[in-house]
Amino acid sequence: MARGKRQDVWEFFGELLKERREGAGLSQSELGGRVFVSGGYIGLFEQGIRKPQLDVAKRIDEVLQTGGIFERTWRKLIDNSPYASYFHTVAELEAVATKICEFAPTVVPGLMQTGAYARAVTLAANPFATEEYVEEKVTSRLERAKILTGTTTPEYWVILHENTIRTPVGGSAVMAEQLDRIAALIRERRALVIVVPRSAGAHASMNGTLKLMEFVDQPPTAYTETSFSGTLLDDPAVVKRAQRAYDLLRVAALSPEVSLALIESAAEDFRRCARTT
Repeated sequence: MARGKRQDVWEFFGELLKERREGAGLSQSELGGRVFVSGGYIGLFEQGIRKPQLDVAKRIDEVLQTGGIFERTWRKLIDNSPYASYFHTVAELEAVATKICEFAPTVVPGLMQTGAYARAVTLAANPFATEEYVEEKVTSRLERAKILTGTTTPEYWVILHENTIRTPVGGSAVMAEQLDRIAALIRERRALVIVVPRSAGAHASMNGTLKLMEFVDQPPTAYTETSFSGTLLDDPAVVKRAQRAYDLLRVAALSPEVSLALIESAAEDFRRCARTT
């Protein structure tokens, strides 16, 4: 299902939610209280701006006694999404974010990946996958990345651990191309990238990736991910803690100028290695 069609269904989801809520005589705040989200979030769901998590959709069905229509609609949208169930909402939010801040301890963030690098990462995690599956994953990742090269782009900050730029994902040639891509985004002022050196030792957010997103008309969110799952966080207190962790990572990182030099040096090292193999 194309992004435009999925968005149309989410808007239908919101319109139906408003109709059923009003039919039950509940305000947005009253419904929000019963399903454990704010009334403001119910309003964002109804406008199709934010997408509820599955557990929220189930609670809405229970409160409004809909016979499971919101859960079924949610599942249909996820089944037709190229992303993992825990990531699809994040991909939607990236497209409307005004600022995105990421920390990547081991793998280059999806928004910066080249096709060859994305393919190598996908195959590493899915060694028995069909070619169709791999192509779908790579294509969806490259499609997401277009937000960095469009006419309206988010402010994009990235903190990479040095391990990310030293690990030869896909081989030396693939890695050299990937690091060239990152350097180009920096020089084109599409991204501000800094590197946490190995010598920094222990650092904040050591257990996985961290993504922070800000929006024009929505509260900020945080997203954390490990190898097999991801969690979207929107509780203000938790998001504030995630933002503090990101600030601590920035303190541990090299300057933008030194980071760029390190990235370009690593790219040249990989290039030399590719020529000799």
